[in-house]
Amino acid sequence: MIRKIFSVVLTNFLIILNLIVAQQVKDRDPLPYQNPDLSIDERVNDLLSRMTLDEKISQMVNDARPIERLGIPAYNWWSEGLHGVAFSGVATVFPQSIGLAAMWDDSLMLRVAEVIGIEFRAKCNEYQQKGEYGPFRGLTVWSPNINIFRDPRWGRGQETYGEDPYLTSRMGVAYVKGMQGNDPKYFRVICTPKHYAVHSGPEPERHHFNAVTNYRDLLDTYTSAFKACIVEGGAYSVMCAYNRYLGVPCCASEFLLTKVLREKWGFKGYVVSDCGAIYDIFINHKYVNTPEEAAALAVKAGCDLECGDAYQNLKKAVEKGLISESDIDVAVKRLLTARFKLGHFDLPEMVPYAKISPLENDKPEHRQLALEAARKSIVLLKNKDNLLPLRKTIHTIAVIGPNANVVEVLYGNYNGVSSKAITPLEGIKNRAPENVKILYEPGCNVADNSPVLMPIEESFFLTEDGKTSGLNAEYFDNMSLEGKPFLTRIDNQVNFDFVGNPPLPKKYTRFSVRWTGWLVPPENDVYHIGFLGDDGFRVYLDDKLILDDWRDHVPEFLKTKVELKKGKRYRIRVEYYQNAGAAIAKLQWGREKESRIPKIEDVVKQADIVVYVGGITPMLEGEEMKIEMEGFYKGDRTSLDLPKVQEDMLKRIKSFGKPVVLVLLNGSALSINWANENVDAIIEAWYPGEEGGNAIADVLFGNYNPAGRLPVTFYASVNDLPPFEDYNMKGRTYRYFEGKPLYEFGYGLSYTTFRYSNLVAPDVVSTRECIKVSVDVQNVGNMDGEEVIQLYVKILDANVPVPRYALQGFKRVFLKVGEKKKIELELKPEQFSIINSANQRVVEPGKLRIYVGGRQPSQDALDKNLVLSADVKITGETVLIE
Repeated sequence: MIRKIFSVVLTNFLIILNLIVAQQVKDRDPLPYQNPDLSIDERVNDLLSRMTLDEKISQMVNDARPIERLGIPAYNWWSEGLHGVAFSGVATVFPQSIGLAAMWDDSLMLRVAEVIGIEFRAKCNEYQQKGEYGPFRGLTVWSPNINIFRDPRWGRGQETYGEDPYLTSRMGVAYVKGMQGNDPKYFRVICTPKHYAVHSGPEPERHHFNAVTNYRDLLDTYTSAFKACIVEGGAYSVMCAYNRYLGVPCCASEFLLTKVLREKWGFKGYVVSDCGAIYDIFINHKYVNTPEEAAALAVKAGCDLECGDAYQNLKKAVEKGLISESDIDVAVKRLLTARFKLGHFDLPEMVPYAKISPLENDKPEHRQLALEAARKSIVLLKNKDNLLPLRKTIHTIAVIGPNANVVEVLYGNYNGVSSKAITPLEGIKNRAPENVKILYEPGCNVADNSPVLMPIEESFFLTEDGKTSGLNAEYFDNMSLEGKPFLTRIDNQVNFDFVGNPPLPKKYTRFSVRWTGWLVPPENDVYHIGFLGDDGFRVYLDDKLILDDWRDHVPEFLKTKVELKKGKRYRIRVEYYQNAGAAIAKLQWGREKESRIPKIEDVVKQADIVVYVGGITPMLEGEEMKIEMEGFYKGDRTSLDLPKVQEDMLKRIKSFGKPVVLVLLNGSALSINWANENVDAIIEAWYPGEEGGNAIADVLFGNYNPAGRLPVTFYASVNDLPPFEDYNMKGRTYRYFEGKPLYEFGYGLSYTTFRYSNLVAPDVVSTRECIKVSVDVQNVGNMDGEEVIQLYVKILDANVPVPRYALQGFKRVFLKVGEKKKIELELKPEQFSIINSANQRVVEPGKLRIYVGGRQPSQDALDKNLVLSADVKITGETVLIE
């Protein structure tokens, strides 16, 4: 019924709009750029010819203002969508990108991306109907992040598809195709692969860092996924990175933006800078001396659009002769072309994607797909004595750990907010048999040994008049606590999030709140008081500011220590504002003298089995953060170890002799050496999205047989890594690392067993031929399940440096018990090419070895026939690929 009503409303809207346009056409003939019968190129050229220099420059920044005399509507180019529509209210939240990569399933990635693209259009169409305009309301999506996760210390590695160029390419291409759609004229959305091209930390250095590689690593590792997303995927936009490459800022690099991107790969779209990157050119890189020089240099190099406002200096640059208006025309033409391809200048009835209803957002089918993706992303790392799936004889499960019941940990970063999110604790309760008792205790913090902070309960608050439990709350319809509040009430706690416990009875995207009253401590003690907020917050105690983070930001946590007296009343004031997106406001505390150990021990003693949910959080690893603590530095990690406080907790729990399952939520590799030796089962669940808790529980209880595979190497120690700042690939990732990892790239267990046989490959092919490979795979275990067939190529007689071997094919297949399937894979010549001494990509005559199996071709795997191999001779003349 609701969909029918929307359809009627939309139809009436289109009729009215058509009447208006018809009247305008009647009054005057349409100009060429307004004529949909002309080609987009003709229309763009006509519109561009009518624009003044000031008008052209006004369209070259992310916040492009309207040009009313020409009918150019306002548009903000900035939207984010790594694993769902981000920063734009409720949308389906899929697993973080690193988890999507762990699916090793590009067909499912395509379906996920199609849903994300549909939800972008659904939300954008709704915003347009309401006349709303601003960041995170458009159709130009600054995703995917296809940088190579070359070093697990990088905090933004969670946003990527892992350490391998081929896996990254396949997932990236699927994402771009699914998002942009397949209409011959219009894009559903435009994707922006980022950060082009050699960019992966350290986070604190990114605004002035100079990345140095040889040309072989540039082609073989750092740019191959970008090429695939553009040439094969059809991505119509690219974001250039903050850092320098070989001494030149990426956003001012003619080599990267013109010679490689456009001349070699044939890119036709537009390039956007990362936010503030143009200012970096002269402020941090000191590559030029003035903003007008930086702006001119970037535009001439091929950076068409700026996130920021340095391009406002372009007029001065023209006047100084640093750049010509024709150079600016090139950039503006690319931008206008993109907007025409999105349908911005055509009637909605002409654009198929403009008909997508707002009701297409956050559908039950989309939630089901999020569950499927979360299940497929889970990697089983250890399963001693087949502890999993859990036996039906279990009566009591203890769920312990700092990540067991925290919604924010499900989301990763660059995330949206879901209408409902299932934590691991909730998922276990949902899936457990009725006769199973679930006990819960958070146990410890994620990364420090301070008291565990919990929401301050109603009984410790008094309203301003001292008569009622709770706090006086004033809600304002602005972000600055100004004017008369539109709502006043008493709130029991300050413990709100947009998903499970929204602070307002209706949807407000921009608002502020002031809570006032008294805080009455139950004991004499030193209290740790913390606030988790998105966006700004301030906390006052007896009118003294004790916590202050009054700015727009993703969820961030601040805390401080104060000594408080039992029963004394302390005046408390909490101020908070929200600027669209997720609304999170959580005031918490904990006492130094209060130990949770007795509670933990009591819970463990009662349990038949312990499920410990730990890892790290997106509030510790991410983009250019403020965090400085043991193991973490400003978004990056300085250690790969599971934080000591958690390992100590695991040791204490394990000392009781109960079976322990470790569930990890994290965005990067962990050196869990003690856990690998001592706990009974280990599950890697990443940041699993809105259905993460149910997916984890499905694996624990055997409702789903895990088949995720690691998209990164889990090293035994940070000492196995080269210096973080060194971008040379020697010693990095499975392709070049010579040591023994804790868990290898591509690793993952199952509840069943698979057998490989009958590998067939040609003995000889020419340098211009594809190599067709087949292998038989059979489920010889006792449970239906999926297997990920992996194909690796090793060049045997190269006279230049090449990887040990490299992934060049994979396929995820489902097999019933006893079922056998013939799996066919194909290698194109480019997939067994090398970068020769002249820095050319070529296919040379010689010999290569193909490995096919369910994992990497270690000697042990080959000896046990877990991986099969075949040698192929390559004949003919050398063929130039690139």
